Formats: sequence, C-alpha cells, structure tokens
Amino acid sequence: MPFCEDNKNISVLIVEDSPVVRDLLISILDSDSQIRVAGAVESGEEALREAKRLHPDLITMDVILPGMDGLEATRRIMEEVPTPILIVSAAWVSTEVEKTFRAIEAGALAVLEKPSASSVGIDVRARELIRAVKVMSEVKVVRRWARNSRGEAALTVPDDLDVGKVVQQPFDVVAIGASTGGPTVLKTVLSGLPENFQAPILIVQHMTQGFIGGFADWLSRASHYPVSVAVNGQEIRPGHAYVAPDGLHMGVNGFGKIVLARGEPDHGLRPSVSHLFRSVLRAYGKNAAGVLLTGMGRDGAHELKAMKDKGMLTIAQSRESSVVFGMPGEAIGMNAASYILPPEKIARMLKKLNAKQPPAD
Repeated sequence: MPFCEDNKNISVLIVEDSPVVRDLLISILDSDSQIRVAGAVESGEEALREAKRLHPDLITMDVILPGMDGLEATRRIMEEVPTPILIVSAAWVSTEVEKTFRAIEAGALAVLEKPSASSVGIDVRARELIRAVKVMSEVKVVRRWARNSRGEAALTVPDDLDVGKVVQQPFDVVAIGASTGGPTVLKTVLSGLPENFQAPILIVQHMTQGFIGGFADWLSRASHYPVSVAVNGQEIRPGHAYVAPDGLHMGVNGFGKIVLARGEPDHGLRPSVSHLFRSVLRAYGKNAAGVLLTGMGRDGAHELKAMKDKGMLTIAQSRESSVVFGMPGEAIGMNAASYILPPEKIARMLKKLNAKQPPAD
C-alpha cells in the first residue's frame, strides 16, 4: 500500500482490523499536508513490531483486534517503545468502551470515536482526528514499567508534602476540570480519598461525545469511589462524584442541585470547566475548592484565578505530572493556584483540608 511522501513531518501508524475503517483513516490523515501515514496494520502483534521498526510520532489504535488486542498492544508499546497512542474506538460497544479506558490507564493519551463514511458529521470527525493527531504527536510520553505481580504499574511516588503545615481552609464542594491525560489523574485523585469524604465532587472532563457514560463507569470501578453522570436537578451528595454529560454545561445552584444547560460553548467547549468554576463561585463563595488538571488550552484558568481571588482553595497540577501542561500552566502563569501539586498530593491535600473530616494521622 503506497503512503505519502516523506516531506510530511508527522508520521502515524494506523492499527485497525477493519479494511473499510483503515482505508478511511488513511484517507483522512493523508489529506492533511503535515501528516504522513507511515504504516497500517491490523493486529496488536503487528502494531508492536511496526512501532519498533518505524518509530512513528503517533499511533492510532483500535482496541478490538485479532490476536493481541489493542489494550495489550498499548501496554506492550508503552513498556518497550513509548509512543503517543490515540485510541480510535466504537462508543456504542460496551466491551470496547471498557477496554478503551483500560488502554488509557495503560498509557494511551485520549480517545476518539471511529469515523464512518456513512455517518452524519464525518467532516467534523475528520477534523477532530487530524487536530488530535497533531496535538498528541507533540506529547512527550514516558516508559510505563511492566506491571508487578498484582497487575499494577510499578511506580514510586515521593512523599514530601508536609500537609501538617497547610493552613486549614474549609470547603463544601470540589470542582475539578481536566482534559488530555485527565482520566488517569482523576482515578489517582479519587482513589486517594476516603469513603467518608464529606464534599461532593463536580467534574468536567473534556471527551469525545459518546464515551462519557463508559468513562464514569470505568472511573467508579477503577477508583473505588462512587461516580455517575450528572442529571439536571439532582442533589449533590457527600462522598460522590458527578461528571458533566455530553454536550451540556454543568453547574450547581445555591441549594446544592445540579444545573445542566445547553448554552453557547465556552472556549469552544460544552461542557466547559470555566462554566463549572463560575457556577461554583456564585453558589458557594469561598467555601469551595477548584482543581485544574492536565489538558490542552486554557479552559478554566481565568476562572480559577477568580476563585483564588475570592478566597477559595485552588490547586493546579504540576508540570512534571501533566501529560499536557496547557490548562494548569495557564492558571499557574496568572498566579491562580494556591498549590501546585502532582495527583497523589492533590488527593492528600483535599483529604487534609476537608472541613468536616478529622485530620489524617
């Protein structure tokens, strides 16, 4: 199969077992002057081999493949030849959605829905794919070490945050914004909170439409923390996290109830972190916490600064721990963060400062 000339500067390896979808992906990516399809394969074994041979700038990965599936291929690639991986998956297949988020947990950067030549909005999906490839190809991924005997990544986390010296700052709700790289960070944060954490958590995670339900299910299971997709008028409860649904802004009113709205996109996004942060600021004043995690763009940065100026607890994820330092970097640049922390320490900080919970030992 002929691929485009070598003067294109972003090389992509396509992993897809459907010939129809594979040809469509090739056509979409080759239509852009900056992208070169370096290879196209149909199995996980071929993906691993070609990743080692071609050293592409990015891999698009299906998760349902013959032989070694996309989940295992992602794990192996991230252990042996770390490469930015973009999952291109079917949102309507529940088993595929589950594997999609497990692949993100294994090191893939983001997920997009498979394009279809017969589907409505193919031009929009094509533009999304091209944009994602360009952005994700710039991400500097790191090697994921082989899992230990318990099936977990072998990681060493420094423990140098002296939370005992942190000034007590009560809050009644936590608002969190995240984009690229957010799912695994959210898992880490929620996993670090106790079952009796007394503040409801509101989350805006930028994600391709169709995957948010599967994401909430995966996040709840993976973190062992109750997570659900928000419903309009729903009363928020302590010890529970609520994720903004597809295509709707999420806020909260002064009575502690979810408010969903189909307003104009904010920063081109709906839901947007900015909308959530503004809503929490209006409803809770200084009795709230704002957290801005990894992601491209600047969604939520100015609003985090407004929250800090009003006396709220504000946290931005550190550069070293962010997959993409856009959103937290913008916030830090305008002095919007009271604390700059990696995910594990964000959880510890929230646990420590939870107003209605006794301090940790």
